[in-house]
This record gives sequence, C-alpha cells and structure tokens, in this order.
Amino acid sequence: MPSPPPRRALPGLALALLLTPAPLAAAGPQDDEPRRPQIPDLQVEKYTLPNGLEVLLHEDHAVPVVSVNIWYKVGSKDEDEGRTGFAHLFEHLMFQGSEHLDGEYFAPLEPLGARINGSTNTDRTNYYETVPSNALELALWLEADRMGFLLPALDQEKLDNQREVVKNERRQRVDNVPYGQVQERLLAALYPEDHPYHHSTIGSMADLSAASLEDVKNFFRRYYNPNNASLCLAGDFDPEQAKALIAKYFGPIPAGPEVEPLPPQVPTLDEPVTLAITDRVSLPRVYLNWPTVPYGHPDEQALDVLASVLGQLDKQSRLEKALIYDEPVASQVVAFHPTSALSGTFTVIATGRPETVLDDLVARIDAEIARLQEQGPTDDEVLKAQNETESGLIFGLESVAARSDYFNQNNVAFGDPLAYREQLQRLFDVRPEDVRRVAQQYLTPNRVRMDVTPGAPTPRAPEVAANAAVAVDLVADEPPVIDSFDRSVMPEPGPAPEFSPPPVERRALSNGLEVLVVSRPQLPILTMDLVVKGGAVLVPEGKDGVAELTADLLTEGTAHRDAQELAGALSRIGASISASAGIESLTVSLSTLTKQTDTALGLFAEVLLDPAFRQADLERQRGLLMAGLLRQRDNASAIASNVFPILLYGKHHPYGRPVEGTLETVPAITRDDITAFHSLLFRPNNAALIVVGDTTADAIVERLEASPLADWEPSDVPPATLPAPEPAETGTLYLVDRPDSAQSVLRVGQIGLPRDTPDYFPVTVLNAVLGGQFSSRINLNLREDKGYTYGARSTFSFRKGPGPFVAGADVQTAVTAPALSELHRELVEITSGDRPVSQQELADAKGQLVLGFPGGWESTGGVASQLEALVLYGLPDDYFTTYQETLESVSLDQVRDAARTHLHPDRMTILVVGDREAIASELEGLPFVPSISLRDEQGNPVDPAAASSEPGGR
Repeated sequence: MPSPPPRRALPGLALALLLTPAPLAAAGPQDDEPRRPQIPDLQVEKYTLPNGLEVLLHEDHAVPVVSVNIWYKVGSKDEDEGRTGFAHLFEHLMFQGSEHLDGEYFAPLEPLGARINGSTNTDRTNYYETVPSNALELALWLEADRMGFLLPALDQEKLDNQREVVKNERRQRVDNVPYGQVQERLLAALYPEDHPYHHSTIGSMADLSAASLEDVKNFFRRYYNPNNASLCLAGDFDPEQAKALIAKYFGPIPAGPEVEPLPPQVPTLDEPVTLAITDRVSLPRVYLNWPTVPYGHPDEQALDVLASVLGQLDKQSRLEKALIYDEPVASQVVAFHPTSALSGTFTVIATGRPETVLDDLVARIDAEIARLQEQGPTDDEVLKAQNETESGLIFGLESVAARSDYFNQNNVAFGDPLAYREQLQRLFDVRPEDVRRVAQQYLTPNRVRMDVTPGAPTPRAPEVAANAAVAVDLVADEPPVIDSFDRSVMPEPGPAPEFSPPPVERRALSNGLEVLVVSRPQLPILTMDLVVKGGAVLVPEGKDGVAELTADLLTEGTAHRDAQELAGALSRIGASISASAGIESLTVSLSTLTKQTDTALGLFAEVLLDPAFRQADLERQRGLLMAGLLRQRDNASAIASNVFPILLYGKHHPYGRPVEGTLETVPAITRDDITAFHSLLFRPNNAALIVVGDTTADAIVERLEASPLADWEPSDVPPATLPAPEPAETGTLYLVDRPDSAQSVLRVGQIGLPRDTPDYFPVTVLNAVLGGQFSSRINLNLREDKGYTYGARSTFSFRKGPGPFVAGADVQTAVTAPALSELHRELVEITSGDRPVSQQELADAKGQLVLGFPGGWESTGGVASQLEALVLYGLPDDYFTTYQETLESVSLDQVRDAARTHLHPDRMTILVVGDREAIASELEGLPFVPSISLRDEQGNPVDPAAASSEPGGR
C-alpha cells in the first residue's frame, strides 16, 4: 500500500476563523459528557453552471494570492482493462499545451510566481495553481482551455514524450527504490482482478506503451468535462468578478457524457493471504492489510481512532510502545486507515532491525491488536486522538491552496464543501467501545500479509498489454464551443498586487535571549522556533551523529517525564514539540493553540532546559538511527546525497561529514558526548526564539519572562571553525556501483558560495534559470525535450562558509551517458558558451522569485522558517521588506557575470550512482570524463579488480 501518510489533518480554517465557542476537551471526561470540537465555520459559496460544472468560492484577503483548484472525478478506478495508467498520464498531458496555448502550461504562469502542479489517485485527478491575485483571469483561461480545447493540440509527439516521463517516474518511485514492488503486489492480492482498485494508479507500462493516440483521446472525451468536475477558488478575489470570469471561460464548454458513480465495492477475504518477496534492502519489513469501508461509512471515524491509538499517537501508540520502547524489535511502526470512494484499507507497516524475525514481529503486533479487541482503548487514548485531530484542523490548512483542495475533496466525496463539520463531530462522538467493536469486526485473521526480506530482488512477472484485445466504447466528439469573445487572446495580468511582509519586532529577555515576534492574529495558534546556532559543525570529528542524537533525545523525556508522559501531556492539549539538527543550527519547534500557551510553554522550557538524556533512551535512539543509516544505503538517491559532499569537501571537513553520522561513528557516541554538546550550544546567548501567531511582542515577552526560560543561564560558546576543504580531483567521474539499477542518479557540482556573498541575488536568479524551477533549462531539456528523467534540478546551498552547488537528475539507465552529456552541455553554455542567460530568461526568473514571494508568508510555520535566515546569517531587519525590490534590481550583466565567475564546468565533480556494468563503457567515452574512480556507498575508494570479481555483490 502507499507509504504512511503524515498525521491526518482534517479540514481547514478560515481567516476570520469563526470558531464554534466550545473549549478544547480536557483530559478524563465522563463517557456521557458530550465532546465538542472547535469546528471552523468557513464561508464557501457553491453554485453550478448550466453545463454541470460545480463552483466553490472562498474568500481570504490575508495574502494577495488566489488558489485555483479543479478536481476531475476520474482516477485509476475508471480505467478499462488493458488501458491502465491513463488518468495519471493525463495528469502529465494536461501540462503540454492546448489549442490556444502553444507550449508548456508552466510557461505563462511561472514568471508570475505561481505554484503549479497536479496529482492523481484512484478516484480523482486534480490540477491546481496558486497565483498572485492579479493573475486570476489568466489561470481561469488556462484551466478552461485545457478542459475544452486540449485534444486539438494533443499529438503523437506529446503522447510519446509524456509516456517516457511517466515511465521515468515509475523507475524513480517504484523500480529504483527499496520496497518499491510492494504496492502493486498488495493491490493485486487485496482486490480481485475485476475490481477497479486491482491495479496501481501509475498503471501498466505495457498498457501505456500500447496505447494509441485515439485511445487516449477517447478517455479524455469521456471524463474531462465540466459536468464531471469541481472548481474551487480560494483567496484574494472579488466574488462577482470571479463569477463573471468563470461564466465567460467555462460556461460555453459543453457537457460531456454523464458518468455514473461506481458503487462501493469492499472486497472480501475468505482466508489469510501471505506474500513474500526479497528486495535490495537492509532491514526486513512486514505489511498487514485489512479491507474496511469507503469514506462516509458510519465506521470510518472509529477506524481512524483505532489507527491513531494503535500506530499514530507520537511515542504513545500501542505498537510504538510495545515494539520500540518496551522491547526494541522494530525500527519503525505505523498504522493508518486511508479510505476511498469504493473501499478502505486498514494498514500496519513495521520495519524490523537487522536481526528481526518477521514472524516474531507479527506475533507482537497481533498481541497488541488482540489486547485492543478484548479491552478496547482507554478514554484518554481516544481523547488524545481527537485532540490531535482538532489541532491538526487548525494548523494543517493555513494556506489557501490547502483549503481549496479540502473543499473540493469534501464536495466530490459528499456533495458539500463544508461536510467536514459533520465528519469532525462524528470523530468526536467516537467512544472506546466503538473502537473496540471495529477492531473486532475488521481486524480479523483474514488479511493480506506481505513480508519483504533482504536479498536479490524478486523478479516481477512480465507485463503483457491487453490493449488491442479489449473493446472500449467510443465517445463522440463534443459539439464545438461557441464563444462571444476571442478565446485565442491570452489575458494579460493586471498590476501586480502590493505585498508587505508583516513587521518583525525584536525583543530580548533579561538573560539575553533574543526574541523575534511576528503578530498574526487571524488564527488562534502560535508557533515558536528556538534556533540554536552552531549545529553539526561544532561536533568533534569522529563523533558525527552527536547533533542528530541530541535533537532526537530532546523529545525523549525530561528530568520530570519520560517519553510517553511528555508526549501524553502534549497531545492532551493538542500541542506538538519537535527538534531537528542541521549543519549549522539545531531547531526546536513548538506549535500550540493560543489558549494553551502557558501549559505548552512550560513543556517547551522543560524540553529545552531539562532533558534527561537517559542511557536507555540513548541506546534506543542509537538503534533507530543505525537502522535509518542502513536504510539510506538501500536508496540510490540517498547514497548520492551522502557521498557527494564527501567528494566535494573531504571526510575531515564539517561540510563533508553527515549530520546523522555514519555506521562507524554512531556506535561510539556516549551520553557524556550528548550532554556536553547540549551544554555547549544550548545557551540563551547562542540562540534566538522566533514567535509567530496570535500574540504581540509585549504579551509574549511578559509570558516568557514568567517562564523557566528566563532562568536560562548564558555561557561562552566557541565559534565554529571551517578549514579549507581538501581539493577535489578534477576530470574524474566517481561511480558507485548499483547492479541492476533501473535508473542512474547523476550529481554534478562544485563548492559554491557563502551566504554573505555580494552575489547572492544574482546567483539566486541564475539558478532559477539553470535548474531552480520547472521551466529551467536543464529540466526542459532532460525531461520535456529528451524524456530522460522525471525531473532535473540545480541548487546553491548557502551557508556561513561556501556551501555546495549541485545539479542533477535520476535518469533511465540506458541514457546515462547522453543525459550526463546534456547536463554538462547546459552548464557550459550558460557559463562560457553561446547561450548566456537571455533578457527574457532574466525577466521570467525574477518574476517567479518576486511574485512568488508572498506565498511563503501564508502560515505561521512558513513565516518562522523565513525568519531563521535573519538569526543564522545576521541579515538586517528590513531584509524581507526590501527582498522583492533587491531582486528586481538584478541586471542581466550581473547574472551573466555570476555564471562566468561562480560556475566552472571543467572543474566540477561528477558522481553517478548506477549499474556499472551497463553504463561504465559509455561514460568512459565522454570527452569530459578522462577517468572513472569507483567508490562504495560511503564514499570510500574501491579497487576496480575487487569490484569486478563480485559483479552482483554489495
């Protein structure tokens, strides 16, 4: 089944957020007391055009952006036998232009700073773009044009190109990743052959290869029509103007065939099904799956609570406590309950440790399930699940893009964009006896179990396309669209909306702790990020992993509470605390509802100032970290990310050493190392607290001075020293052998620039042109033109010292050499060749960066992340207020000079992770690759003779 989803965030919130005035449920109510969530009372207007298009309008004028989101009620469940993968294919084809747009859909929108994408699942396909409010008409024109006028522009060349892109997506997400075979095998076992969910959304590559242009067009005529779609606008727009534009562009498009919804089809398993495969993995994993109910079923919410109690409550779930805390036999465990239109699935996924026997792991899981079936959950467990959902309600959908998608989801599923209100109340109506009943009813012995154990990948059965053998009803061409205007004229955006980031107020506590406050009173929420300067650069060599383990252990308990008690105290108030380690900083984050600020702040201070760092917790987290490092070795992209910094900086430079440590360094880390590192860095004079949300600077400083944080004592902190990196070999291609890889991972780069470079803004614009956006040179070349990859990107990572510049892509094995040649050519041409950055590229890149800037200020977490740059790099307080103006002032000469000065293709380091036997000979023939040096998965040199003696080994 799919990878575990993030913690479920139920529906979103409005800006004025008219909350139902009910208190957050407190711990321990009696069963007969009603539990009422805070239900956001959002304002959504719904109406339907004569052609059947459903329209949803939701205003939010906080930021000058508007989200245009359209759901077509077609997914992989609607595909005919022998024609699988068509819905997902159209997710790609819909970006290739239409009758009145010659070229990529991204081309007119990206220069306006739009965020654009699409997605497909079993039940629907959606397309969305968040644009500056002055570009609403353009976005509507584009969406209407691909709804009503895609087929005249769809030709064989576009079909062939996007077929290759989809195949590369499959290679990248399925064929070249650990456990990648699981989903398709589970679907085939859970659902009978005639069930619409029997095949995966990405579909059969054989079916796609056999599909004719007419097959594809016929699928479009059937499903991509106004009467099979739901359009939502959310954000900064005038409703009357929006209605007029929607009527103008969508109204003339005729309705298509009526599509009858498929009835629910929950499969029945008459007996247990056990599957087993081997894969190129370091750790064994088991998947347990039970058929349940479609969305909207009366048991859906009780099953959701069951999943939360069993495998989602952070550190408190039954399975995590039993398998990770009480007896460490697993490295990961999660339970979740995704529902779809026709059926649902209850899923448990547990990843073992190197010595784990999966039968023993399953026995422990079954014991916890049996205990729940016999005794049910406690009232407190149910309450925690409900309160975390309520908090997720408030935090999960701050952006208009998230809200527009959620309204469409509710509308398509239930016919009401505000149906979440009833669904959330039903969740709060769940009681322990409901959870016990559904555990007994659905988690029966009849389930699908799949074991994945280390070994040579189990071969897949060859795909056979049935395309030619299966008849499909043909859909007649739609009647022509009759317009009263010239649709071929692309609307011009109006004047760009003005945007001023909210002001940053600086304060300092009596102990010197710097506090940066941004007031956002729209929602009753608060985010705090404590940014500690230094990070992994201050970890002694040979102790790599200390920063990561310190962050991991901060939320594993304090002097007053163990991990479960701390997590329980947070979930009871719907708050969360997380910690993360980086190269130059550590960040500890708190999210809470404002009414719980004092309680949450007390827990936050406890985590920061009084961590226990118990030896037992260290051993558990060390084991989990080691398991994670082993999993990294199973993934080609992760290998490339770990090895490339070593090649650039050397193993002794702080930038070349991994924050997470290595399999050699992590076992040697002691509790004294952790406590010394925490004591060294966690000082008020070495940190800053960023506060964003429903408060003021004066109010929050008063609360902070009354909290234990005011007693935090300063101390001297040594500055990080950055030695000169070891010079990388020039003219050498480094190759990590991954036999039988479906793809090769390409990385090309060099040591770049520090954050304080005067060329920061010209280089930022340069990277946008080269590889920083969808319409960048390398992506349009390798993906859209050649079909070599699912995506190609480049980035400058700015740090206090010179950070890395990296360009790369994951490409089909057969085209490794030509793809690398094209990547190298793009780097040469933009620096010293005959294709320097053009005036149009400059304008488009600046537009994307400048006009897209307001989108980063929609959420409290997003604002807090922006402000971290002020803390880490000493940027002036007016940095964000002058950001757009500074970008606008970047000249063409500055960008071209930056390319010539800072990019050196002839001296760049090249890394390829792929099948040596399949690619080495062609790589050796490239003129810019005079030699190849073999490396292992940790960047160590490998003797070619020894490597060739074990061609299939690892």
